[in-house]
Amino acid sequence: MKELSKFSADLLYLAPQITDSRLELFEKQIGYELPSDFKYLLKKHNGISLCGVEILGLDTALRGSSLDEVYKFEHFDVGNAMPKIFMPFSPDGYGNHYCLDLSRLEEGFCPVVFWQHDADYETHDVETCNESFISWVKEVMIDWTLEDYNYDGTEK
Repeated sequence: MKELSKFSADLLYLAPQITDSRLELFEKQIGYELPSDFKYLLKKHNGISLCGVEILGLDTALRGSSLDEVYKFEHFDVGNAMPKIFMPFSPDGYGNHYCLDLSRLEEGFCPVVFWQHDADYETHDVETCNESFISWVKEVMIDWTLEDYNYDGTEK
């Protein structure tokens, strides 16, 4: 959070915190525990966007882009449904998602995989991008943004 908060408000949007039990209810609904780093960040900020890369929040006000609605859609309403072990949390804008691989949750952490919506592959063929959600935040959100922008929002 310290690293993210260095970015200008022109680049970074941090949604308000979650103060109720909606994350725990969501875990019961999907039948999987969410990783602790993901829950920590979401409880602090129920949705984050940095230069167009977003982490979805969990709220009915998000109208179709809430974690629970995206989970339902990607698992039950598409032609190439995701395995239920994948929790989509960040869309790439082309129908693909970065997902938490909840089947590999160990000691509160799990890897992040990239689900390509139009690929025909077995679950074990899905690319593992990062060993944890927080390492994904560091690489995809922070490091990739810093390739093009300074913390103050000026272009490099």
